[in-house]
Amino acid sequence: MPAGNGSLMVSVSGVIDLGIASTPTVEIMVGELGADGGIIVTASHNNERWNALKFLDGNGEFIDSAAVRFIRERVEIAGPLFDAPSRMGTYEMFGEADRIHIGRITGLECIDRRLIASRGFRVVVDCVNGAGSGILPGLLSELGADVVRLHTDTDKPFPHDPEPRPANLGDLSMAVVREKADIGFACDPDADRLVLVDDRGTVCSEELTLALAADYILGVEKGPVAANISSSRLVDDIARRHGVEAHRSKVGEANVIAVMKEKKAVIGGEGNGGVIYPRIHYGRDAMTGAAIILQSLAKGAVSLREVISGLPRYEIVKDKYEFDGDLDSIAGRLKDEFHGEFSDLDGIKIDMEEGWIHLRRSNTEPIVRVIAEAVSREMALSLAGKAGDILMSSR
Repeated sequence: MPAGNGSLMVSVSGVIDLGIASTPTVEIMVGELGADGGIIVTASHNNERWNALKFLDGNGEFIDSAAVRFIRERVEIAGPLFDAPSRMGTYEMFGEADRIHIGRITGLECIDRRLIASRGFRVVVDCVNGAGSGILPGLLSELGADVVRLHTDTDKPFPHDPEPRPANLGDLSMAVVREKADIGFACDPDADRLVLVDDRGTVCSEELTLALAADYILGVEKGPVAANISSSRLVDDIARRHGVEAHRSKVGEANVIAVMKEKKAVIGGEGNGGVIYPRIHYGRDAMTGAAIILQSLAKGAVSLREVISGLPRYEIVKDKYEFDGDLDSIAGRLKDEFHGEFSDLDGIKIDMEEGWIHLRRSNTEPIVRVIAEAVSREMALSLAGKAGDILMSSR
């Protein structure tokens, strides 16, 4: 199922099949249907050759490292899961998952459906023919938006590189301008990441999604915010604007969620376009992010472009390198080159007045990611380039 997102929820008595469903939808339905866990077949933001399994616990959250080790050990042993046919459970299809998820979002206290509808938003959505193809347009229609669908056919392959980054969203950019739309939304194949396009067709950095969502939520609900260590400084700026604390975690949704719970964060996420709003569930959710963004624009009676113009400007560069050496071995050289606050929380990060760099191994690809942020693109490129040169010279 390369263009979709297959999901099975395993319960004590059997299996409930949600069919093609977004990752956040499966997370919600684990609790809704009283399942003991969930299994999602997806390549996440990658293409179909990376299809694998995401495992959820009984809370609908990603399993911890101990559970991962247990599953790996069972796979390596290659023993049977069932020793007799009598232990096999039941199987049933459940087709109401999207409706329940949409109802949860439209029922949020912070979402005013009438106000959003009164703005008469025209919205173009690019769901890359993935699992968000039904639920994201469906939610936007429920909120009273005039929805123009782009790449929302789950029977077709991905029309472009499925990761929702500016370089991959030319079709959406042109469609927003052509359709005279107010905003464009793009999600990845399993719909847990969201990227925005303004009315002029400018594809926004994926880092802006969390910042904008946090800015609105913190305006109506005071409390800490959390993000991973690779997310933009915008998160810290937004927190200061609202007089609350910003906390950082290792990269990875489960790590962000752990910090959110510990610090009682009211919103959190990752700079890849992932918004986590606990009042829905502890998981990145493109649909919830879209609803919050529309609510913010409706309440402020402003355009996306106007909201972004009021934020501090940063440029972020994200490179990747094939590297199988020891990252720790280059820590000294990085400290000599970049003078700032050093962190080994997750890989190597150095925070400086002019910007920051972060080097870490990817969880999904055999690469090292090098990320740099600064107030200008030239400075960000310089920081990333110097870090990349040090990395490559040590191979």
